[in-house]
Amino acid sequence: MDNVSRSERSRSAIIQAALAIIARDGPGRLTLDAIAREGGLSKGGVMHQFRTKEAVLKTLLENQVEFFENFSRDYLASADMKEAQLSAQIAVQRKAIAEPHSVAFGLLGALAENPALLSGLRETDARKVEAIRSEAADPDLATLRLFAAKGIALSTMMGICSLSDEDRERLFERLLDNGQWPDSAAAKDRPTSPSAGD
Repeated sequence: MDNVSRSERSRSAIIQAALAIIARDGPGRLTLDAIAREGGLSKGGVMHQFRTKEAVLKTLLENQVEFFENFSRDYLASADMKEAQLSAQIAVQRKAIAEPHSVAFGLLGALAENPALLSGLRETDARKVEAIRSEAADPDLATLRLFAAKGIALSTMMGICSLSDEDRERLFERLLDNGQWPDSAAAKDRPTSPSAGD
């Protein structure tokens, strides 16, 4: 086996070990020593690939972002509906909490430890929100639906959501069902409420 293949295999083993630790024990237990033990590697071998725990977390976050970008792209490819961008992002939120002890849960804790890891995600999120708003008949309603899904997902990840699994699933279904929401004609005819400053 050549050095490149060995290096890729070591890197993959480190990532898998880190994912296992976060999912099982939480991000607070993630250390380079723990990764070495979990992956059956030497600490030196781990440090050859990743100098710090933050470097491991950054790679994990990049992998999660890539996973959800691919999920969203696949969802859009199979979607034949109005407001497809909105539906895809609601489906991403649902997917993020679909499995107990998801890596997304652990990464939330890791991000709390190192908020700098979020820097590039804000711009990406802003572009997604703008795409959703631009395709929507009612941009404010589309934004409300998106952030309702994000609120459900975030409160679930934080362990403070009082909704049952069935209630959460029913609400995600409703958020995804465009037939439950007014169409463009209704949005244009609806009176707007005065702003808080009026």
